[in-house]
Amino acid sequence: MSIRHLRIFLTVCECNNSITRAAKKLYMTQPSVSVAIQELEKYYGIVLFDRISRRLYLTEAGRQFLEYAQRIFALLDDMEKGIRNWDTIGVLRVGASITIGSQFMPSYVEKFSAMYPEAEVQVFIGTSHQLEQKLLSNELDFALVERPVHENSLLAEPYMEDFLAVIAPGRSPYYEGQVLKKEELKGQKFLLREHGSGTRELFEEVMEKEGITVNPAWEGMSTTALVNAVIHGLGIAIVPKRMVSGPLEKKLVYQLEIEGAEFKRYFFIVHHKDKLLTRTIHEFIDLCRCYELDYPLPKYNGL
Repeated sequence: MSIRHLRIFLTVCECNNSITRAAKKLYMTQPSVSVAIQELEKYYGIVLFDRISRRLYLTEAGRQFLEYAQRIFALLDDMEKGIRNWDTIGVLRVGASITIGSQFMPSYVEKFSAMYPEAEVQVFIGTSHQLEQKLLSNELDFALVERPVHENSLLAEPYMEDFLAVIAPGRSPYYEGQVLKKEELKGQKFLLREHGSGTRELFEEVMEKEGITVNPAWEGMSTTALVNAVIHGLGIAIVPKRMVSGPLEKKLVYQLEIEGAEFKRYFFIVHHKDKLLTRTIHEFIDLCRCYELDYPLPKYNGL
């Protein structure tokens, strides 16, 4: 077994388990790719792929092998970048969920760049699933997310408390501080973030505990779109409270309460458990941890 074998196996997986596409990507013949996979299977005495109707499907052993292979190549990638840039502060690759990315990340990067002007910060904003996949493949050094992660290979540290607000149009029949009873929720039009977002996950968890099922009238990745839809009277939404401070102060929207429900959560700093955290990474993470103490919180009006 060699690094070459692992690279071929990873490429097959990246190509949706296609020997043909992997061979083309690696500039190899299809038989050579197939032989490499067979050699791996023979060496470890396992079956990596089920062959069904001329298609390949990862077996359970194959999935575990894939996780090991990803970790090995992530470490090799770290070594390559770390050794080649040993005497420089280098590039920092940071990911963030949409809420954190739009609300906090610009301030984080601004302060960090002022402290370390020689550092290059590359930011990726995406869904929790996208961030987890990029951390697993070592495309990101760490990420800031709104909910605990689902992958066992990732470590998550809570670093900031956050609250969601239930908002309604700033006019009748709603009023500031209104408490909605459970039975009143059935007649409401809910405007929610997309499936997979931390905000949506927390809302659905709380509703499930209360025995309430909600079918949204509006779903989207943009919190700003949800806030504007509420302002125009299209329904009620659940959004990060910090992101609607402006509309709340201007009475464009009212904050409501749902009887017996509390929408509290933490933001998390996430990285792969095998990730070598460099000095640069530690400095940025420390800035995020202490931001609330050292700097004023960013204020976003949601418009």
